[in-house]
Amino acid sequence: MKPMHVLITGGAGFIGSHLTDTLLKRGDDVTVVDNFDPYYAPRLKWANLARAQEHDNFSLSPTDIRDIEKVNELFDHGGFDAVVHLAALAGVRESLKRPADFVDVNINGTLVLMDAARRHGQPRFVLASTSSVYGLSPHVPFSEGDPLMQCISPYGATKIACEKLAHTYYHVHDIPMVALRFFTVYGPRQRPDMAIHKFVRAILNGEEITLYGDGTSSRDYTYIDDIIAGVVAALDGTQRYDVVNLGNSATVTLSELVHVIEEACGTKAKLKPLPEQPGDPPHTCADITHARHTLGFEPQTDIAEGVARFVDWYRSEPALKEGADT
Repeated sequence: MKPMHVLITGGAGFIGSHLTDTLLKRGDDVTVVDNFDPYYAPRLKWANLARAQEHDNFSLSPTDIRDIEKVNELFDHGGFDAVVHLAALAGVRESLKRPADFVDVNINGTLVLMDAARRHGQPRFVLASTSSVYGLSPHVPFSEGDPLMQCISPYGATKIACEKLAHTYYHVHDIPMVALRFFTVYGPRQRPDMAIHKFVRAILNGEEITLYGDGTSSRDYTYIDDIIAGVVAALDGTQRYDVVNLGNSATVTLSELVHVIEEACGTKAKLKPLPEQPGDPPHTCADITHARHTLGFEPQTDIAEGVARFVDWYRSEPALKEGADT
C-alpha cells in the first residue's frame, strides 16, 4: 500500500507506542500527539518512544488533545491520511474517583479531534473504545450488536459517548469511522497500574498481591501484538463506518492468571484477598466473529506465552530499574 501519514494520539503510551513502531517499520510517516500525563511516570512514556525517535519520518507534538488551537495547527500542516485516536484517561476504578476529568478528557478531547478532522479533509478515523462499554451485559461473549444499557463505570460511559460521536461525524460529515473495542490488552510497556504488570512487579519483589473477590472473575486478556494487527487492519480497511471487538475470545479467571504469572516468574505469590471493587464487571469475553470477517483478525498469542514475554521484558527493561515504575 502507498505509505500514509498517520496521526496517533496517545502515541507515547502502551498501545500507541507499539503502533508507532509498527507503522514506522512498514514505511509510514507518523506524528504522535501526547501530553505525557503524570498518571504514571512520564519517563516510561519517553522510553516507549526511544526506537521511534531514531526515524526521520517520525515527529512528536507534546500537545493536549483538548487544546483546540494546537490541534487545528497540527491538522493545518499535517496533511494526515488517517487518525488513530488512543489518547484518553483510562481505568475503571480511577474513573470512579475522577468522573469529571474523564468526561472532560475523553469526550471533549475526542470532539476536538473529530472536528479538526472535519475541517481538514475527513481523514480515516480509528477510535479506541473498550470492553467496558458492555458493563454487566448478560450476553457473554459480548457482541457488537448488544445493547449498551448496563455500563457501570464513568470510563465505560465516556467511551460509549465517543462511539456515538463517531457515528454522528460519519453520518453528518462523511468521515470514515471505525471504533475498536479493546479487551484487556497486555504485554511489554503495559501501564504499571494494570493487573499483570502489578502482579509481576509484586511477585518479583516479594510483595503481596491484592486480589479482589474470590478469584472467579474472568477477563479476555489480549496480547499487544494481536491488538496492533487488528488496529492496522482497521487503518488499512475500506469500511465507512464500523464497530469491532478486538479480543482473544478466551477467558482467564483471576486465580488462573495468578498461577500463570507464578509459572512465568518461577515464584509463588503472596496473596491478600479483598472484596470485589465497584465498577468491575465479573466477566468479559469478546465475540470476534465480526473482526474475523471484516479485518481478517485472528489472535495468535495465548495467555501463557504472552505473560512469559511480558516477564522477560519486565526483567530486561532498563527504564523500570531507574526507580519506581508507577
